Amino acid sequence: MRALKTLGILGISPVLQCSACRNAPLLAQQDLRPQCFPLNIASTHPLGLPKRFSPMCTSPQSSSVLAPNPTFSYRLGASFSAKGRRFNPKEDIFSFDPEHRILSKEDVNTGGPSSGQDAFFVSRVGKSGNVAFGVADGVGGWADSGIDSAQFSHGLCRHMANIARKTATGKRSIRPRTLLQDAYNEIDQEGKIEGGGSTACVAVGNRDGTLRVANLGDSGYIQLRLNAVHRFSNPQTHAFNTPFQLSIVPPKVRALNRLFGGKPFSDPPRDSNDTSFQVRHGDVLVFATDGVWDNLSRPDMLKIVSRQMTGFQAWVAGEKGITVAETIHDLTQEGGIPKQHENTLQMLLAVNIVGEAKMASVDTKRDGPFAKEVQRVYPHENYHGGKVDDICVIVAIVVENVEGDS
Repeated sequence: MRALKTLGILGISPVLQCSACRNAPLLAQQDLRPQCFPLNIASTHPLGLPKRFSPMCTSPQSSSVLAPNPTFSYRLGASFSAKGRRFNPKEDIFSFDPEHRILSKEDVNTGGPSSGQDAFFVSRVGKSGNVAFGVADGVGGWADSGIDSAQFSHGLCRHMANIARKTATGKRSIRPRTLLQDAYNEIDQEGKIEGGGSTACVAVGNRDGTLRVANLGDSGYIQLRLNAVHRFSNPQTHAFNTPFQLSIVPPKVRALNRLFGGKPFSDPPRDSNDTSFQVRHGDVLVFATDGVWDNLSRPDMLKIVSRQMTGFQAWVAGEKGITVAETIHDLTQEGGIPKQHENTLQMLLAVNIVGEAKMASVDTKRDGPFAKEVQRVYPHENYHGGKVDDICVIVAIVVENVEGDS
């Protein structure tokens, strides 16, 4: 009840579910067989969805006839909130339009300044149907050397978006680790950024359903499929709260290191965890900085996403378990949800995740993943509650293209 009231204050609308959907197991996909039928959302949904949102399900997974060479699109939305700033779900959002052309890196929306030291990017790869996207988290520890890592994280995202959009048509799709390396090289060669460090979690989604991810540090991703956690990344750290990071080390810091010893952390893109896997129609991909993962567990994330996916009946429960509804095509298009701002399902998910993470970060009684790790590593610290930090989220809903889709 407290969460529902707080979501109302933030301007986030939760959706209703039948009791069987709410009580369905959340981590064992093969057991997801709640004994209920889809709600009549045209009459019961709090947002008053029109009757065209029928509960019929014709998911490509469950269909007996599959397209011989299916193609996929990634419906993307982002939301963000800097620590110390009030989250505004009407303004702190970004909706990706695949037809929008980035003319230069200065045109790239990375969330600043509303996202603080966290940044993101989304870009088409050349003129193809592939898309590159990712998040970066400027490492706050550089403030001890008088350096704001926000310039580095946002610059990294602008360069990655610009490199992706300039990729030549017909060229083999760029890999995320290469994208990260090329962006880092450009920043280093420009010499405009004095220094700083940043984690990064970068993906390239191909039309054939192949998703490649490079993750360096403690940002990360989770893949949700049919009301279950399907895959997730693990953080890379040197020590507790010390993530792997790209960095530019200024001469003054190097000089101090030579005098007093020590060495700043500087991890190359080749040290990132590089993975490749296939996505399916109806998958939900969440990429986020540690402001989310320090405050929300994987089961928390699944509950947030499931609440919206089942409530809007993009995922539906029936006699055959959880399946993907045909209406997911409409729900992920601009105006698919009758709200003024977060009017797509992916945007609504991004806003809900940021809102929940923001609430958890300032909750002194709710121990999140960060608090539990502190208690494990430093049992005498008596640390409780959330961890206040910048927050940045990208949500991608995978949709199999039908005839007429680009």
